[in-house]
Amino acid sequence: MALPDMIASLQPFLLVLLLLLLLLIARRNKISPSLKLPPGPPKLPLIGNLHQLGSLPWRSLSRLSQQYGPLMYLKLGSRPTIVVSSANIAREILKTHDLESCSRPSLTSYAKLSYGSSDIALSAYSEKWRELRRVFIIELLSSKKVASFRSIREEEVERTMSFISDCSNSSLPVDLSKELIALTSTITCRMAFGRTYQDVSSRLQTILKETVVLLAGFFIADYLPIIGWADWLTGMRARLEKNFTDLDRLYQQVIDEHLNTLQQHDSGEDFVHILLRMQKDEKSLTTDQIKAAILDVFVGGSNTSSATVVWSMTELMRHPQVMKKAQEEVRSLVGGKGKVEESDIDPLRYLKCVVKETMRLHPVAPMLLPRTTLRHFKIDSYDVPLDSMIYINAWAIGRDGSYWESPEAFKPERFMNSSDLEFAGKDFNLIPFGEGRRICPGKNLGLKTVEIMLANLLYSFDWELPTGMTKEDINMDEALGIAVHKRHALRLLATRHI
Repeated sequence: MALPDMIASLQPFLLVLLLLLLLLIARRNKISPSLKLPPGPPKLPLIGNLHQLGSLPWRSLSRLSQQYGPLMYLKLGSRPTIVVSSANIAREILKTHDLESCSRPSLTSYAKLSYGSSDIALSAYSEKWRELRRVFIIELLSSKKVASFRSIREEEVERTMSFISDCSNSSLPVDLSKELIALTSTITCRMAFGRTYQDVSSRLQTILKETVVLLAGFFIADYLPIIGWADWLTGMRARLEKNFTDLDRLYQQVIDEHLNTLQQHDSGEDFVHILLRMQKDEKSLTTDQIKAAILDVFVGGSNTSSATVVWSMTELMRHPQVMKKAQEEVRSLVGGKGKVEESDIDPLRYLKCVVKETMRLHPVAPMLLPRTTLRHFKIDSYDVPLDSMIYINAWAIGRDGSYWESPEAFKPERFMNSSDLEFAGKDFNLIPFGEGRRICPGKNLGLKTVEIMLANLLYSFDWELPTGMTKEDINMDEALGIAVHKRHALRLLATRHI
């Protein structure tokens, strides 16, 4: 019998076997009936609520929460899952029950790309993670260290403004989506690696684009482990292995170069030199941890910052009156010096409001990164079981009509009279960086990068849509990824102002 015929003849048997295995899993993972679980939509056998996630889960889950409430229980395959869609309950999770819910789920892409949970962002909570995060913040992300990279940010922003000026002189449209991710990648390369790596720049951007997709990708093994092998059939596992190999090869090249020059950098060290010195002096870091830390820097730094600036410019093009007000502020305060430096940023109150309003409407991580519970606890008399996955829907919280007036409108003025211009604060209505033990450690670096980029774009140029296009034609579709970018590139015409 030919192999295809043999496979075809076995299909009914394999299907029955598969169903029996799935029923066994479902029974084994059944939640105790004595628990009072939050309300949620009905579940299908075996897959639970997986079919209700949709292509953009933050939007699908927001709609479900309007029917079932801001604390919602789902079953994603075999995974019990809690979805939070209000600021009050987010405060309960991220503050009151932070310790009980501060771990990370073991997901296929997380484990692989973080070298078996060796990083900061994706790893489970542990003593090892706490120590690594402490070292990471002190050595790499302290205010002093972030300030030491100021010249790099300013130089690369100025170089990008010069490129846009050349496009302006030639009356060529600027692909801001492409140029801004190139800019943030270059800044990150110089901070992390000490040079731009122009020889691998385009390849690096392609690799990282795939990484962002895979970190948010759907792997069957995460929800129906008994048939996790199906990820090979769908091609997802092969994509993940290739992406990991591409990243690892790049990381190793960078580490080898830095090992050869380690003794020459007693001052002015880049990120990799610092990590290698720590590995040598304290023997507290493994090579896998260094590679995983580089992943955090790239995904958390370059992708999020560029996406935020693109969303800001997109909203400003849709709201010319807001654009005009932001440009008048930055131009009046900076004057005729020709560029915006980081020392000019603090007084730009309205620009900061534009950034906040962008992050309210377009949080780059709309459901933050998922948490998982370390022990059972209760919220509003409802049980949150051990080993439950928790999603905080920051996108839904930022559009909650019970708190925000005209929540769908882009109105930076809503923040002008706020006494607290910091993110999160006491109300938890604006949490694009998360909160608690899992707050993004690169928050300050990310904000500085976003503000210097946006301020120079507004200061240096007047912006128009391509000929024949109106603001109503601007596409606002989102692309799925761990950092959510605009699906369609933002192409604009720039006219030099100064």
